[in-house]
Amino acid sequence: MQAIRWSLPFCCGLALSFAVAAADGLLAIPSLRARVTDTTGTLDAQQTQTLETELAVLEQRKGSQLAVLLVPTTQPEEIEQYAIRVVDAWKLGRKNVDDGALLIVAKDDHQVRIEVGRGLEGIIPDAVASRIIREYIAPKFRTNDYYGGVHDAILAMTKLIDGEQLSPPLSKEPKRDPIHALLVAIFTGLWLRGFFGWLPATPRAGAVGAVTGGVAWALSGLMPLALGVGVFGLLLGWIGGGGGSFAGGSGIGGWSSGSWGSGSWGSGGSWGGSGGGFSGGGGGFAGGGASGSW
Repeated sequence: MQAIRWSLPFCCGLALSFAVAAADGLLAIPSLRARVTDTTGTLDAQQTQTLETELAVLEQRKGSQLAVLLVPTTQPEEIEQYAIRVVDAWKLGRKNVDDGALLIVAKDDHQVRIEVGRGLEGIIPDAVASRIIREYIAPKFRTNDYYGGVHDAILAMTKLIDGEQLSPPLSKEPKRDPIHALLVAIFTGLWLRGFFGWLPATPRAGAVGAVTGGVAWALSGLMPLALGVGVFGLLLGWIGGGGGSFAGGSGIGGWSSGSWGSGSWGSGGSWGGSGGGFSGGGGGFAGGGASGSW
């Protein structure tokens, strides 16, 4: 059941990434030169150094590699798809231990994600990662205290890796409404049918089915509902869509490949954080973690 739980959203991400990647224009992945990479200029030098030191001390003590990445946006990808590309490239965590984690912030999108390596999924499960975002990150980010939110999240994850427990939740998990999840997933499927209308039938059906099933699972937590909606999305994708305004030109939905080229978003030059010589240890990721907004 655990494997099924994380494999559905992961497959959803792969399907969406495949569809979008066909149009090119994806945001470049910065080179890994430091534990904290801020391409937005949000953190000052002292804040960056403080975070670097805390993360280095954690790695020296426990071996786990945590990294922080701040970007203005992950568009045209969702933060989940961009995050998995980053960790696949950076390979945080020790090889065969897979004890890496990434905290990624898309500042202009108001999106944040904690991507957790395979070896840390039992220590920082999805529900706990979601709680860290909801209770430690989002409140600080809403007041523009980005350093405070990142710092508190790192402390929370460090505490868990050290074998300690977080303080009791500040609020209860919101109740999940399966009817609401069903309606949202169906609406999403109808919209995606047009969005992916430019694709051939097979990849279009796969993308629509995976994404709608993933949406139903994320909103309801009910596997039977997610599977049923996924099959519905698969059939819906086969019906096809005209593409309309979503499929014209050189990109998807108006995103052109030139807008996100390597130019100022390239992986060299100013991408590095403070200091150098930091690199991933060969760790692997399988889509564990959580996303949120503020």
